[in-house]
Amino acid sequence: MGIGPLGTRLQILHCLRKLWQIAAETKVFNDPIHGHIEMHPLLVCIIDTPQFQRLRHIKQLGGTYFVFPGASHNRFEHSIGVGYLAGWLVQELNERQPELFISRRDILCVQIAGLCHDLGHGPFSHMFDGMFIPKVRPESKWKHEEASLAMFDHLVCENALEPVMKEHGLVLPDDLVFIKEQIAGPLNTVPLSQGWPYKGRPEEKSFLYEIVANKRNGIDVDKWDYFARDCFHLGIQNNFDYRRFLKFARVCEVDGKKHICTRDKEVGNLYDLFHTRNCLHRRAYQHKVGNIIETMITEAFFKADPHIQIQGSGGKMFSISTAIDDMEAYTKLTDHVFEQILYSSSSELAEAREILQNITCRRLYKCVGETQAEKRMEVSQEKLLDWAGCVARSRPQNGLQNITLQPGDFVVDIINMDWGMKEKNPINNVRFYCKNDPTKAYQICKDQVSKLLPERFAEQLIRVYCKKTDERTVEAAKKNFVQWCMDMNFSKPQDGDVIAPELTPLKASWANNNGSEDNDEEDSQGGRGWLTKAHTDQRSGYNIA
Repeated sequence: MGIGPLGTRLQILHCLRKLWQIAAETKVFNDPIHGHIEMHPLLVCIIDTPQFQRLRHIKQLGGTYFVFPGASHNRFEHSIGVGYLAGWLVQELNERQPELFISRRDILCVQIAGLCHDLGHGPFSHMFDGMFIPKVRPESKWKHEEASLAMFDHLVCENALEPVMKEHGLVLPDDLVFIKEQIAGPLNTVPLSQGWPYKGRPEEKSFLYEIVANKRNGIDVDKWDYFARDCFHLGIQNNFDYRRFLKFARVCEVDGKKHICTRDKEVGNLYDLFHTRNCLHRRAYQHKVGNIIETMITEAFFKADPHIQIQGSGGKMFSISTAIDDMEAYTKLTDHVFEQILYSSSSELAEAREILQNITCRRLYKCVGETQAEKRMEVSQEKLLDWAGCVARSRPQNGLQNITLQPGDFVVDIINMDWGMKEKNPINNVRFYCKNDPTKAYQICKDQVSKLLPERFAEQLIRVYCKKTDERTVEAAKKNFVQWCMDMNFSKPQDGDVIAPELTPLKASWANNNGSEDNDEEDSQGGRGWLTKAHTDQRSGYNIA
C-alpha cells in the first residue's frame, strides 16, 4: 500500500485519535441485570445532567414499592439499561446484515432514544400521568412521552450539548428529530396510509423505529429491560429471554417495508413475553394494595396541589399539576414531594399530610370488591364519581342498620388488562422467517402454536375501595358493592376476602343459576347467568344479608 497525500494521512490520524479518545472516555456501569455496561461518551454527557439525574428520584414502580419491599429501583437505572439494549440490538442487526447500511449515526441516535425515552416521567411514574393529572386536569390529554420530548429539548439546550453532538458525528436538527420520533412516534399527524410519516430517517430504515418503542407489535428493548429488572426486584420469575431474541433477530421486507423479524421457532418465546407482561400486571403492577396506595397518594397530591410552589423559568411559580408546562420547574418535581407534604407543618397541607401519614402507618382504604365489565368501556373521571355515588346508594333491603355511606366514602378504580394492543393479539403483527430462507417473512397463527393460548387478549377490571376502615362500615360497603354489581349487570364478584362471609344466600343463588363455578354453560354466557334469578329475588324482597 502506497503512502497517500499528506492531507489524507492527517485525516486518518485524526480519525484514529478520535477513536482512541472515545474509548478513553467510555464509562462502564456495573448493572445488576446486564452486568458491565459500556456507555459512549456522548451518552455519558447526557447522563451527567440534572435533567437525567432527576430520574434517580423517581420510583420505577411507584406505589408498588409499598407492597414489594425489593422494588426500590428507579427510572435512572432502567433508562441506562434501555439505552444499552437498544445499542446491542441495532449493532447485532448491523453485524448480521451489513446490506442494511446502518451507520454509526444511526446506532448513536438509537442509543440516545433508549436512554432518554423516560425523561418525562413524573412522581411515582405511571401514577402521575395515569391518575393524578387526569384527576386534577381532566381536560388534559398529557402523557409522559410528551414530557420526554420537552425534557430532552430542555436537556440539550440547558447543557449546550448540540456542539458535543456534532463533534460525535450527529447531523442536527435531523438526528434530534429522529431521536424524538423513536420516543413518541411521528411528530406530525399524517396517517401511515398517506405516506411515510417519519422525518428523521427514510422508509428504507423503518426497522430502526421498532427498537426503542415498537408501535407495530410492542416487542421492544424497553420491555426487555423492565421485564428483567422488575422481575429481579419483585422476586417474580421472568420467562422471556431477550438474549435469544437478539440471536435470531433480522430485518425482512414485509409489504414493502423493512421490519425486525425472528425465527419461526421463537414464537413460543414471544408468547412467553406477553404472558410475563400479563403476570406482572396481575401480581404486581395492578396489585390491589399498591393501587390503593397510589389512589391515596393521588388524593393527597390533589389536595396539596394549590399549596405547593415550584420555581420555574423566569422565576415563575408552578404547582404540582402545572409544572408539566415548564421543564425547569418539572426538573425539580420528583418523588420527594411526598416527603415535602408529609413533613410539612403548614395548616394548608393538613388534609394531604393526614392521608400520607395514614399510608406510612398502614391505615389504608379497604378493597370491598372486584368485578368485570362484559365489554371494555371508556370511563371518564366524571363517570367514576357517578359510580361511587351509585355504590353508596345501592343499599340492599336487609343491609346493616345505623351505617350511613356517602359517595365520598368510595373510590372506583378501572384496571385495563391486555397484551399491549387492547383486544388484539400482538403476535399477529410479528413476522417470522425459517432457517431455509431467512429473506422471506411470514405470519404464524395462534392455532399453529398451541390450543391452550387465550381466546381473548383484554379484560377490564372494576375495583371499589372504601375510605372508612372500621369493620362494620366495610361489611356494609361490601354488601352495597354486591348489590351495585347486580344493578349494573356486572360479573359475579370474586370470592375470598372480597365478599363478606354473611352473603352466603346470594352466593347460593349464583351457584344455583350456574350449576357450578366450572360450568361450561356459564363460560359460554360470559359468566353472567347468576344475575337473572338474583335480580328477581332481590326485587321481590329476597334477603341479601
